[in-house]
Amino acid sequence: MGLIREPAPALHISQWFNTATPIDLASLRGRVVVLHAFQMLCPGCVIHGVPQATLIHDGFSASDVAVIGIHTVFEHHEAMMPHALEVFIHEYRIRFPVGVDMPGSGSPIPKTMEAYEMRGTPTLILLDRQGRIYHHQFGRIDDLRLGALIGQLISEAA
Repeated sequence: MGLIREPAPALHISQWFNTATPIDLASLRGRVVVLHAFQMLCPGCVIHGVPQATLIHDGFSASDVAVIGIHTVFEHHEAMMPHALEVFIHEYRIRFPVGVDMPGSGSPIPKTMEAYEMRGTPTLILLDRQGRIYHHQFGRIDDLRLGALIGQLISEAA
C-alpha cells in the first residue's frame, strides 16, 4: 500500500504469548511498531516473515522499535489453534510478543485482519511513533528497504 499516515486501529487479540500483560498500541506511542501478521502454515511467513521479524526484534533497540506478531488465521482453523501456536513459537524461538487474532463475527476473516484490511499473510505494517500507519505491505518486503523505512521512522522526532 505504501506510505499512509492514518491512525492505526486497535488490535483484537484473544490470547497473548511472550508477554505478561496484554499489549495496547497506545502504550507503545513514542516507539516505532512493527506488526507482523502470519500463519504457521504459510510458507512465506515461515521462510521469510518470521525470520525477518526476529531480525528486526534482535537488531533494533527495544526503546526505539517494538515488534508484535499477530497470528491471524483465515484458513485451516482446526490446524492452527493456540496450543499449536505455542509449540511453533517455542520451536522457532520467537521472543517477541505474539497475539492470536480474534475470530471474525460470522466471517472466516479475523477481526484485526479485517480492521487493517489485510489481504493475506505475511503482512507487515509499520506504525510511526504517533501510532499512525506508515507502511502496509502484503507479501515479502526486501530487508534493506524495510531497514531504511524503520530507520527513517526512528529518526523522526518523538
